Amino acid sequence: MDKQQQYKRVFSHLDQNGDGKLSPPELQVCIGKIGEELSLEEVEMVAQLMDSDGDGWLSFEDLVKVVEGASEDEKVNDLKMAFKMYEEKEGCGCITPKSLRRMLSRLGESRTVDECELMIAKFDLDGNGVVDFDEFHHMMACS
Repeated sequence: MDKQQQYKRVFSHLDQNGDGKLSPPELQVCIGKIGEELSLEEVEMVAQLMDSDGDGWLSFEDLVKVVEGASEDEKVNDLKMAFKMYEEKEGCGCITPKSLRRMLSRLGESRTVDECELMIAKFDLDGNGVVDFDEFHHMMACS
């Protein structure tokens, strides 16, 4: 899967109503998932700063522009946010075949636990059957 496909998957997950734009409330939910809390007014200001066509909502292209233009620290923070979405349980520090299957299912891609075990095995550098953040970071850098 190339970067554009990965971005599209993330965007689709965040775009809860499927209208092709991220509204301030959808952005607020996303920010909340990474442990940050912003008021709707603050999120609307963030959306306006990132929005390229002036409608106050973020398009797929706006999201890509923000991610591609991010500093290395911001990219690591974005990866941490993505990693948290796949974790077995929040704060456990690993992606299991079961949690990968659950997240892929939410993204509309049905896989068996066995298929997820094979996917994890490709990037499980220490052979413990799960993917930790460093392995996830390596996996994302390879794609």
